[in-house]
Amino acid sequence: MKNLKFVYILLILFVISCRNSSILESALEGVNKSIKEKYAPDKRVAIYDVVINSQKNKIVISGETNLKKAYDKLLDSLQSLDIGYVNKVRFLPDSAVGDKQFAIARNSVINIRSNPKHSAELGTQGLLGMPLKILDKKGDFYRVQTPDNYISWVDKGGITPLNQQEFEAWKTAKKVIFTENFGYVYKDESFNEIISDISLGGLLKFMNENTNSYQIVYPDKRTGFIKKEQAFIYNEWLDNLKPSDLNIEIIAKKMDGFPYLWGGTSAKGMDCSGFTKMVYLMNGLIIPRDASQQVHAGEVVDKNLDFTNLEKGDLLFFGKKATEDSKQKVTHVGIWLNNDKQEFIHASGNVHISSMDETHPLYDEFNKNRYLGSRRYLGVTDKNIINLKELY
Repeated sequence: MKNLKFVYILLILFVISCRNSSILESALEGVNKSIKEKYAPDKRVAIYDVVINSQKNKIVISGETNLKKAYDKLLDSLQSLDIGYVNKVRFLPDSAVGDKQFAIARNSVINIRSNPKHSAELGTQGLLGMPLKILDKKGDFYRVQTPDNYISWVDKGGITPLNQQEFEAWKTAKKVIFTENFGYVYKDESFNEIISDISLGGLLKFMNENTNSYQIVYPDKRTGFIKKEQAFIYNEWLDNLKPSDLNIEIIAKKMDGFPYLWGGTSAKGMDCSGFTKMVYLMNGLIIPRDASQQVHAGEVVDKNLDFTNLEKGDLLFFGKKATEDSKQKVTHVGIWLNNDKQEFIHASGNVHISSMDETHPLYDEFNKNRYLGSRRYLGVTDKNIINLKELY
């Protein structure tokens, strides 16, 4: 990385010419900044909050990170320059978590927030049975990382912490997936007494198969029954699942009318990118969480911005166009339906269909005027698009 090499040269010159701690601290902070830019440009999916300062004429590094390569790079830089320093950096997960560095969502939907408090902004959600990495713990909140690498905080009531062995046992166990929008898990096969609700995409461990039900086990060992008509054996569902443009449309329209919820990614409420994420999840693909992240995955299509080369299932992105003074800013996303009505479906107020056709009664002039381009996910190999078959 050119910037990093440049900072190294400056640092060496400073070290040779002067041992002034403030100058040295400033140069080292330049190295630290370059490491962060290279390894953790997006704080939503990586932690690198490391600071360098001087205390009593000693260089002190402090903060926290979960990135081994970045952490090792910083230490190597300091050691190679023969600089004495005090290391107070927390490499996560650490003793605050112990050996239970994994978790499974235990409620139908778990709210994952930007900070460890119930009043914090909702960052994203997790579905029942979702596997998580635990990175930190503060009070009753755990800092977790979801399968799409999103990092935020969830309260202890929403998850079941597990050690490595317990986590692997859950991942490899036979499971059942709930495929209706909403439903319940019942105490017995009479389907009278409810244990909990469950929503689209929820996963539970398989215990037994009966005539009209699946007997299941929660991550916290509770047992119950799901109506057979509302679920499938997970591996069978996954084996038979072939992501397609038609299935994208079917799943998307199945959510028509779902309420908008900032940070939501479930049937109980979803924002624009939570909607696209959920549609692709039920097609067997895990995609990035936010619209500003989704725009960097997949294959660029419709470079002329005239909707002529789009296919059903492509993602349309909207926001502020780049100017001489500012970069493009993506703030909204929807799914192209590829029909003669130029319709797309998106979550704004609620999930609904709009059109780019000026003669259509559902014409969306606002979004047409801020259309930025589209991306194709189906049939594209991309490290940011994860096939569920690779996860379990």
